Amino acid sequence: MVLAIASIALHLATAGRYGIFRDELYYWDCANHLAWGYVDHPPLSIALLSGWKTVFGDSLLSLRILPALAGGALILLVARLAVRLGGGAVAQALAALVTLAVPSYLGITGVYSMNAYELLFWAAGYLLLLDAFESGRRSAWLALGVCVGLGMLNKISVGVFALAAGIAVLIATRLQILRTTGPVLASVVATLLFAPHLVWQAANGWPTHEFIENAQRYKMTEMNPAVFLWNVTMEMGPSLAPLHFFGLGALLFYPPLRRFRPLAWTWLVALAVFMLNRSKPYYTIAAFPPLIAACAVWVEAVARRSRLRWVAPLVAVHAVVSFVVTAPFAIPLLPVEKFIAYQDATGIRPSSGENRDTAALPQFFADRFGWTDLAEQVAGVVQSLPPEERAACLIVARNYGQAGAINYFGRERGLPRAVCQHNSYYLWGCGTTEPKVYVIVGQDREGLDTTFAEVNEVARTGAHYAMPDETDVPIWVCRGIRMPLDEAWKRGRMYI
Repeated sequence: MVLAIASIALHLATAGRYGIFRDELYYWDCANHLAWGYVDHPPLSIALLSGWKTVFGDSLLSLRILPALAGGALILLVARLAVRLGGGAVAQALAALVTLAVPSYLGITGVYSMNAYELLFWAAGYLLLLDAFESGRRSAWLALGVCVGLGMLNKISVGVFALAAGIAVLIATRLQILRTTGPVLASVVATLLFAPHLVWQAANGWPTHEFIENAQRYKMTEMNPAVFLWNVTMEMGPSLAPLHFFGLGALLFYPPLRRFRPLAWTWLVALAVFMLNRSKPYYTIAAFPPLIAACAVWVEAVARRSRLRWVAPLVAVHAVVSFVVTAPFAIPLLPVEKFIAYQDATGIRPSSGENRDTAALPQFFADRFGWTDLAEQVAGVVQSLPPEERAACLIVARNYGQAGAINYFGRERGLPRAVCQHNSYYLWGCGTTEPKVYVIVGQDREGLDTTFAEVNEVARTGAHYAMPDETDVPIWVCRGIRMPLDEAWKRGRMYI
């Protein structure tokens, strides 16, 4: 409990540094358009965000409270998993400490997204899987089905847990599980909970399928298995890799943990699925709690021997040192210039897993800069328009980060709502009124010249620490659209 509280406090203490992350701007705007789905994610995390900001507001600190709580809950769940595997107080403490030290867990629970909740659904899923598998009770299978269904309603990749767990149980029982009704009950419940999102997908032309195909083709970095595994190791903390390896070995070969072997098979199948489907390496991190818990249990057992009592303290110190070294890459502990110097000194350069150039800061930090400047510059452009055009102006952003920033920070600057053809913004449309003038952010001139009779570049953005593709972005004022607005809108759809 102490480590869970410490994790929450650390997140909240650093929440105001570096600014809001680009995806948070997008999710904030999604919460203003409640639906049963979005182009690139299911609806649960957005519904939670909508309710939260209605009650507690949408300041940066407010946005960071829920993921911080998820980080604390994850620590408790992994410690509980260690108990479920037979561990005592030492195993609980070690499991909690190692979980806190994992840089990706720390980073993901430091910003608002569905990824923070996904960690909880996987960890809870492992606990419920053990209960259902060992007890066989229908109530246990029902609870597992609810967990999977809600988890998939939060993020589709929880389906990988369901697939991997199903295969693991089949292997462990040599198909005997098929004679029982529990797995069928869990599958039906999960499907029913997920069904509204499937209906939404069908009604909107299955946009997530197009999004995934485009992301794999144009956005995600292609990796061979060795590179993929190396990046997974970096996500989980390179110095912690031996502990995860020992945890996997303990689940497979350590006699007291042998009955929990389905957890190892679940992890192995999940890893293979993510690797073969060209997923980002960080997608795999939700699968690791059993390895952390099993390692903690094994270390506790080893440390019971009089000559090896030093093993548990050594692992604890190792986890603390790993945390100290890697935490600045996960949350904004250091001022920007000091972080850059620290990054250069360590030689660590985190990968985004995407085909995007990076600059002084890694993408996870760089995408928190430049958004207020963008909104300020767009506001200046809009204010410079003649009054009759200002009243009939449409702001069009190239991507969801820009659109979210203009809408989030533009409220206090009197800006009209920006529209965008990127992901779910495309589905929200551009309105029905024909604008007199268009203020367009980030598009190439060539495409604008074919769409408008008059195209003028009036400003360029500038942000010192932002991603290169968000620095020196042109802002255009365009007039005289050459085609119906709805036709131009459809041509620019971008699901990626």
